[in-house]
Amino acid sequence: QVHLVESGGGLVQSGGSLRLSCADSGNIYVAVKMAWYRQAPGKERELVAAIAGGGITNYADSVKGRFSISRENARNTVYLQMNNLKPEDTAVYYCAAARDPYLRARVPSIDEFPYWGQGTQVTVSS
Repeated sequence: QVHLVESGGGLVQSGGSLRLSCADSGNIYVAVKMAWYRQAPGKERELVAAIAGGGITNYADSVKGRFSISRENARNTVYLQMNNLKPEDTAVYYCAAARDPYLRARVPSIDEFPYWGQGTQVTVSS
């Protein structure tokens, strides 16, 4: 049973930083892909960053150079370091996982990920 729990969201001023964490109590982190998506009010859920089982990472163009996805297999945890945050980054951020280790597109569809966390709110004030 996969159980993903996000943490680390909150309120931050523009230009600030946050680090999101996603812990998996189901221990599927060996050779699997993980991702962070976000959804702002009235908008579709969109990819933020993804990491394949082999460690290859993909990022949305809007966050390249500001966000970084990483994983710590020993702790069954994936992180999203967010720097130089902007008001347009405000959204609910969701962790996603799949046992398949391969990213099937540069911007993987949400359909690639059957397991999801409950989301954590990130609010960036101007």
